[in-house]
Amino acid sequence: MLGAGVEAKASDVHLHAGGALKQRRIGELVVVEEQIEPALVERLVAASLSAEQRALLAHEGELDYCFDLPGIGRFRANAYRQQRGLDAVFRSIPDRPPTLEELGLPEELKKYTDYHQGMVLITGPAGCGKSATLAALVNHINENRDDHILTVEDPIEIVHPSKRCLVNQRHAGHHTKSFSRALRAALREDPDIIVIGELRDLETISLAMTAAETGHFVLATLHTANAVRTVNRMIGAFPSNEQDQVRAMLSESLRAVISQRLVPTSDGQGRVPALEMLVINRAIGNLIRDQKTIQIRSSMQTGKAHGMYLLEQSLNDLVAKGRITREVALSLAEEQKLITAGA
Repeated sequence: MLGAGVEAKASDVHLHAGGALKQRRIGELVVVEEQIEPALVERLVAASLSAEQRALLAHEGELDYCFDLPGIGRFRANAYRQQRGLDAVFRSIPDRPPTLEELGLPEELKKYTDYHQGMVLITGPAGCGKSATLAALVNHINENRDDHILTVEDPIEIVHPSKRCLVNQRHAGHHTKSFSRALRAALREDPDIIVIGELRDLETISLAMTAAETGHFVLATLHTANAVRTVNRMIGAFPSNEQDQVRAMLSESLRAVISQRLVPTSDGQGRVPALEMLVINRAIGNLIRDQKTIQIRSSMQTGKAHGMYLLEQSLNDLVAKGRITREVALSLAEEQKLITAGA
């Protein structure tokens, strides 16, 4: 089943107990088999788990994990109990770190790996390629710097062998009890770069900001729709009486927000990334500090000289090149009036 998914270039394979086997192709779910028996799902999931993981799934009712199938590939999986039995979703992930070129991402992103202190965030909705972009940036650092990279992930998706850098990857909940515990320990483990698979909660966000403020370069992902909402989400995670201090910290430590979507191509054969870039220069830092984040979008729209642009500007470029249709661009735009290409 998973081999067939890889051959079909499906990003995900869904096993639904007593229901259909589906593949997600180019963002859309496609039925492959009308019905699969609950017992078959149980067997397939059990075969991909260690004894420890099987016990954890039985106790918790859900489990995130990664595994390798020799000759087929590497997968990130989520198994969970529901009314009819056990369901599972398997996502195909690269067996080696991708490059920015392979992902169709611009060369300009490489400059956001040159920092030695501060934080760069990769954001977007679920399934938009954040993990792959993060892995490509980490791989670029690994090939071009002589540093210690420490990652905290749940689970470890793409494996990074040490190249020029020393790379240590920690699985929260396995190698360490939690994200927060791993991040506290990280500050004593002499890392130059701390990579956080996902900023999930207040404690993780707070520790990431502290790390960025204390001389570390932090790379992380966050589930937010665009760059401005990312800034507001970071601030809003804290109690109101702490938010002024958080604004000041973010204005100093946040370096850039790379917000992305994966957009269906006009030929229907794949998806292409569309980006939104926020670079925190002095002017943007002042807007964050002074509670004027509502003005950031207009600064991004006119900030091309500083490396900034809105998602709509990226969509316009893709429409003009014939990579995507105007209709798709309009469906993704926050401000449809900004989609001028193809009119």
